[in-house]
Amino acid sequence: MKTKEELEQAIVMHEEALESSRHCVIVDTQDLEQAKKELKQLNKPVISGEQLDNITMAIEKAVGNFNFDDADNYALEFGIDYNSKVVAESFEFQNAQELIEAIMESVHSLFVEKQEDND
Repeated sequence: MKTKEELEQAIVMHEEALESSRHCVIVDTQDLEQAKKELKQLNKPVISGEQLDNITMAIEKAVGNFNFDDADNYALEFGIDYNSKVVAESFEFQNAQELIEAIMESVHSLFVEKQEDND
């Protein structure tokens, strides 16, 4: 049977080992997250700040020029409430694809597309 001092020393050793393991887990977790971030960035094309600003301005221009006031862009369903008032029960934007196409056309106009070799 172990003495009191031996058991106290064993407890201290286990606590130190546990604290060291916790530190290793924290460091390994941080290293893992950093490696994941670097992997995500690895195959992304690099663009300059000016190019990024141009893309932002192209998107802003396309959205700004889109006619959100056109009633044909929306689907409305009407109903009658308990006071016999006509109410809009649902309101849905239907032309998201047209907006996307306007944005993509504006962004695409900033670039020259590289032709892929099929060989």
